[in-house]
Amino acid sequence: MKSYRPVTKSSRAMTRIEYRKHLSGHRPHKALTVGKAGRGGRNSFGRITMRHQGGGHKQNLRIIDFSFDKKNIPARITTIEYDPFRSAFIGLAVYADGEKRYVIVPQRIKVGDTFIVSETAPITTGNRLPLGKIPVGTFVYNIELKPGAGGRMARSAGNYCEIVAQDAGYTHLKMPSTEVRRVIDTAWASIGEVSNEEHRLVNLGKAGRSRWLGVRPTVRGSAMNPVDHPHGGGEGRQGRGSRRQKTMWGKPAGKGQKTRRPKKYSNVFVVSRRKVGKRA
Repeated sequence: MKSYRPVTKSSRAMTRIEYRKHLSGHRPHKALTVGKAGRGGRNSFGRITMRHQGGGHKQNLRIIDFSFDKKNIPARITTIEYDPFRSAFIGLAVYADGEKRYVIVPQRIKVGDTFIVSETAPITTGNRLPLGKIPVGTFVYNIELKPGAGGRMARSAGNYCEIVAQDAGYTHLKMPSTEVRRVIDTAWASIGEVSNEEHRLVNLGKAGRSRWLGVRPTVRGSAMNPVDHPHGGGEGRQGRGSRRQKTMWGKPAGKGQKTRRPKKYSNVFVVSRRKVGKRA
């Protein structure tokens, strides 16, 4: 991490990732980038459906391969690049047949390293196998929920899941939230942990950096009127008046509270719920 001499109030606590130590310095591969217009959190009717979004720097969308449908063909990482749409680093993988694809790269991988997607691949960082072929205790990322549907879980910076059991056609995964979940063992996953683990340590330091990222200001519920938020009202600074923290619409939120729907389709796959409070 890079910190700054406190020549201004905003730089006193500001930290950044030293990208030059991690990235290869290459420009994006133009054939795998497309323009993306900002919507400011609005849907096709122009109504705000996601608050606190808007503005930000112009960005090109990188087309990332989450499906890894090129099997038994080795690939070499030729670049490691920054992606403005995700916290993890991406790499340009060049397959032996000449095709190029962007992939999320794991920790401790360098330009020139190779990986392969195969049922018989060795258990080394970057290789991709079915969950049933991976031994207990291995860290995996970019995990499928259904075979062939593409990676869905453990894709953000520094994340991984741990394989804790193989049982009756299912693999038990310990999630970053400490939840233990069953996934069918024919789904595929990559070996290792997602790159850029320092991302969680970044302190933006000033409001302007949030605006560059397209994040607009958030008003506290306790600063609103009762008509606008369940936490609003009261003379001066007041507590929220209820035991549980709530969203603007009165639903439980934050502080480790349960927000999962009682009848969610995937409840049958949860072996043990996440631990509330400090993560273990």
